[in-house]
Amino acid sequence: MKMEFIRHGDELEKLPVGGLLKRWFDVLGAVLALILLSPLFLMVACLVKLYDGGPVLYGHHRIGRNGELFCCLKFRTMVKDADAVLKAHLAANPQAHEEWLASRKLQSDPRVTTVGTVLRKLSLDELPQLVNILRGEMSLVGPRPVVKDEIERYGPAAVYYFQSRPGLTGVWQISGRNDVSYDQRVAFDKHYVENWSLLQDILIILKTIPAVCALRGSY
Repeated sequence: MKMEFIRHGDELEKLPVGGLLKRWFDVLGAVLALILLSPLFLMVACLVKLYDGGPVLYGHHRIGRNGELFCCLKFRTMVKDADAVLKAHLAANPQAHEEWLASRKLQSDPRVTTVGTVLRKLSLDELPQLVNILRGEMSLVGPRPVVKDEIERYGPAAVYYFQSRPGLTGVWQISGRNDVSYDQRVAFDKHYVENWSLLQDILIILKTIPAVCALRGSY
């Protein structure tokens, strides 16, 4: 399915940023990561399942290159009736409602399970997106995948987001994550696309591990 309202002309039909070189790098990196991290995948899956017996994986529609919708995979970090819990919480807490409108995030999110809190802080919930990378829906490095309501906040800079596959990691993740304003995040994505290089992708990947371990802006 394609979100027609966000198309910006023929330029979106070009190859994604990085072309075939970036794609081959993505495939090789995702395959190696899946092999090396398979014990970790199994451990996390068991923890999620044992916590409340619910599904291990969670899929949410995000916007990809050229406005294509795809199912972004994560280890489930929320309670099973998360949408209803969020709706009730926002209705009862005006301050939380304002925080949600501003960033689509909540520092104190009632939907997140105990196991989910740990997974989110360490970004382990994102690991199933390696499958999205193999499918060609995402990249190892790129803009953070967004939902429809978020892409509208990009304004004219949305065209840069559409030129790249969303990333498992990116400049936002190594620059403070939720401590970074949304305008800064948009600027990061624009700069990344305009100045892409394979060396830059490698450096971002190398910086991701210490950034995650520092837990800065993670919630």
